[in-house]
Amino acid sequence: MSGLPIDQLEQLVQGHHWDPLAILGAHPITQGDSPAVAIRCFLPEAKTIALLLSERGRQPVPMTRMHEAGLFEAIVPGPLGTAPYRLRVTDLAGQVSERHDPYAFPPLLTDFELHLFAEGTFFKAYETMGAHLRTVQSIAGVHFVVWAPNAARVSVVGDFNQWDGRRHPMTNRGATGLWELFIPELTDGTLYKYEILSRHHDAPLLKADPYAVASELRPKTASIVRALSPYRWKDQSWMTARALQDPLAAPLSIYEVHLGSWMRIPEEGDRWLTYSELATKLIPYVKNMGYTHVELLPITEHPFDGSWGYQTTGYFAVTSRHGSPEDFMAFVDTAHQAGIGVLMDWTPAHFPDDPHGLAQFDGTHLYDHADPRLGYHPDWHSRIFNYDRIEVRNFLLNSGLFWLDRYHIDGLRVDAVASMLYLDYGRKEGEWIPNQFGGNENIGAVTLLKDLNVLVHRDFPGAMTIAEESTSWPGVSRPTYAGGLGFTFKWNMGWMHDMLGYFGHEPVHRPFHQNQITFGLLYAFNENFVLVLSHDEVVHGKRSLLDKMPGDEWQRFANLRALYGLMYGHPGKKMLFMGGEFGQWREWNHDASLEWHLCDFERHAGLQRFVRDLNWLYRQEPALHELDHDWTGFQWIDFCDAAHSVIAFLRKAKDQDNQILCLCNFTPVPRYDYRVGVPGAGYYRELLNSDASAYGGSNVGNTGGLQTSAVPSHGMPHSLAVTLPPLSVLFLKRI
Repeated sequence: MSGLPIDQLEQLVQGHHWDPLAILGAHPITQGDSPAVAIRCFLPEAKTIALLLSERGRQPVPMTRMHEAGLFEAIVPGPLGTAPYRLRVTDLAGQVSERHDPYAFPPLLTDFELHLFAEGTFFKAYETMGAHLRTVQSIAGVHFVVWAPNAARVSVVGDFNQWDGRRHPMTNRGATGLWELFIPELTDGTLYKYEILSRHHDAPLLKADPYAVASELRPKTASIVRALSPYRWKDQSWMTARALQDPLAAPLSIYEVHLGSWMRIPEEGDRWLTYSELATKLIPYVKNMGYTHVELLPITEHPFDGSWGYQTTGYFAVTSRHGSPEDFMAFVDTAHQAGIGVLMDWTPAHFPDDPHGLAQFDGTHLYDHADPRLGYHPDWHSRIFNYDRIEVRNFLLNSGLFWLDRYHIDGLRVDAVASMLYLDYGRKEGEWIPNQFGGNENIGAVTLLKDLNVLVHRDFPGAMTIAEESTSWPGVSRPTYAGGLGFTFKWNMGWMHDMLGYFGHEPVHRPFHQNQITFGLLYAFNENFVLVLSHDEVVHGKRSLLDKMPGDEWQRFANLRALYGLMYGHPGKKMLFMGGEFGQWREWNHDASLEWHLCDFERHAGLQRFVRDLNWLYRQEPALHELDHDWTGFQWIDFCDAAHSVIAFLRKAKDQDNQILCLCNFTPVPRYDYRVGVPGAGYYRELLNSDASAYGGSNVGNTGGLQTSAVPSHGMPHSLAVTLPPLSVLFLKRI
């Protein structure tokens, strides 16, 4: 028997040894004057073990029990053959099985991978980190890699080893803090976690894999080995066309959706729809409604339904609530084949402190800051990422890029950007720590966001990034080379609040608030804006959009149609949260389906038809989308008629002769023979009238169109004598 210090043997069997390969596996020794090999394995469930060598004619070699806990050894003449040896195990119940020894295989991480990880440029780390099916020396298994630099020992545990952390300790790869282990014969679908013995705590931690691509359905929290490569995509035409498209000039009309509450199956216990069912129900609906994209509230794995996905624990795992990773791939594929883009909410601003997640991952504040003035989010009671740490930035970059790469996602809407940018966000004086220059900017977060945007736009042509950013931080959607953060678009939160404030007023008071509907044009082209009416505006006592509108029921619907009409005429891309398109009465409830039965009532169905027609008009008319982010695409005709709460403006395409006239009357009083100046003579056809009877309106209008007269008005040589319906928006075009 080879000589090993008894203290090392005790550390191994007690699960405290830091270097399992120093003891386990094959080790060259000298026996007398001849070379030999000592082979050791630790199998607590084994009664006896026989070593099966690969060379033909060699008989099984009984292994000797070195320690009563289950440590065995055999010494054989060396050297061994090139093929891995096997173990024939008779367990304590008398069952016989054969298996490969994980410690017969060398570490698989290359020096190049270790170097990339150390310098923070391992932008495809998701191909290495986590759990990956591999074939090593013709033996199939799973290669596990995890970052835990402050761990004394890390083990892979699961059903395959009775969740015993002594059984499969990982190998530490030095200063990088990476640990790895190849476990042969594990298969797709294996449940696993990491048992981490911290240098700072006696009790081991049981953690899900930060890079896991699949997880159990809550309340269970184990990670699942999944191979994503077998899925065969059929969206090549979409991806090719996307790469050639300029997202700034293309129409972008987004339907924001929470998959768990868009629609449910009441006959089956009010269950969620699966990804497959959503592909057959949601995608055709979005297509019929004329939207260009669907945006999903976070579909990354999360333990608490009430967080809507914003408290993420699985940054690479699609939520198991609706099916498997392959099912979600098929959902995205179906959308692309239908001509619908898929955007997803991505949450790099914070993470929850659930015990299986990233918090205290290796017994230290590995992913966040120990100081609560930097590491704790007072508003959301969650942990803030340490963006100054290159390994954390690399983790988040990998997460963002992963969804674009493996799932063909068309863009990321980055949540809570303002909370990332400012060290004093949501904090009082004395509750935050300035940066090294004395300012309140989070320099690490700025670096992360710039790097993310550069990589997305470089490596995924046509993909977009959208910032939810509510402050006046300059250049959010300007290129990084020009000093900006590099996002494609920014949510226009100011416009949203101004519009909801204005439309919340009774029409009799609106003349005193005309500035709320005109102020946005002072900054409309400072950023590449998306006009949003998001989920945040229809929860927590804020009431649904329809319920926010003043007046009787008819006026509420008319007001909401007018709001949507103004939104689609106003410069900027568009986004509307689900339920708003047909006038949901109650607030959004993440635990219940939308009120689809309302579509059986004419006013709700009319509103739904109006939104559909708005979408198609917006897509078909270049004047309404080509120059959304340039002054040359907009011209005021009249913003001063506060007494009548009327505004008039032109939208223009790149071909400046291609124009749409937008007229808005925000009172319930129809205006007859209302004179509006226009730049050219001719017949102006009424493209869309929010007061049409098909939409539930009073059907006041201009009988399809109007001829100009040579009467100057609003500084223009020609004009129209228009009938403005009550609480309406008109779109007209010269033909």
